[in-house]
Amino acid sequence: MILFLSASCAPKTFTPDPNEQIRVAVAATLAAIPSATAIPPSTAYPSPTPFSLAGLFCEYSFCIGHPTDLAFFDVSAQKNPAAPSSYSQGILAAFNGNLFIQVIWQTAPGTADPKFLLDTILDDALDVADSNLDVTLVRKMNVMYTSITSTATPLLPFGSSGAWTCGDRVFAWKVYTPQAEAARPLFDEALGRFSCGQ
Repeated sequence: MILFLSASCAPKTFTPDPNEQIRVAVAATLAAIPSATAIPPSTAYPSPTPFSLAGLFCEYSFCIGHPTDLAFFDVSAQKNPAAPSSYSQGILAAFNGNLFIQVIWQTAPGTADPKFLLDTILDDALDVADSNLDVTLVRKMNVMYTSITSTATPLLPFGSSGAWTCGDRVFAWKVYTPQAEAARPLFDEALGRFSCGQ
């Protein structure tokens, strides 16, 4: 009896089912197969600019055209490097021996009449505005334009000035030229390429 009991308590040897072993091995192999790498998103390459950037000044959240042989500089930063022009106000200038161009701007929310800034850019001691003031609507901007004569320099006695509203800002532009007929095309070029991001 003791022999029978001790034989029944002895550890049993277990032979696994070969089919079960194959099933477990196949499942483990399938689990170990790496998954396919996701296709990376395509890289966006810059598209060509549909227009020329030559003769275009873009800064302070606006762009304006100018002759290609001139470059604007920040007059405010030249006067005080700690207080350069900004979105809310500024002064730019560009010049060579044959031209002088100045652009000023300031915020003026709700203002539809840019005349006050046209009066500001014209120097009473140097500039005399023509009595005719052209007022037009250009791309939803109120635009004023006038021819001027100037005593700033004898080399540039003629010119013109203009002002317009765009968004919450008012802009004014002035040019001194050697010939009277050169001023209007320069204004048209500046305003034709003007945008203020609205």
